[in-house]
Amino acid sequence: MSKLTKNQKLTAGKIEAGKAYTIAEASALLKEITTTKFDASVDMDVRLGVDPRKANQMVRGVCTLPNGTGKTVRVLVLCTPDKEAEAKEAGADYVGLD
Repeated sequence: MSKLTKNQKLTAGKIEAGKAYTIAEASALLKEITTTKFDASVDMDVRLGVDPRKANQMVRGVCTLPNGTGKTVRVLVLCTPDKEAEAKEAGADYVGLD
């Protein structure tokens, strides 16, 4: 069995074993015990108590991120020269047939 590092010992001392934390408590604790120098990802497991083999108990959903997906949306319009001004007014980034 491997030894615990200094940071792992400090982290383990701040977490109570067997306690169910609320989301607010868990996120505050996570920010407090993080030792990395980069933005790490977090996995969350939720026990819903459903049987996924039954069609009427399937769980599906969508979660929108607060800052979007990080991708910038660009609009390209392929149109004739007489419609270029109309496309620019509608918010197109790139207009024309070139």
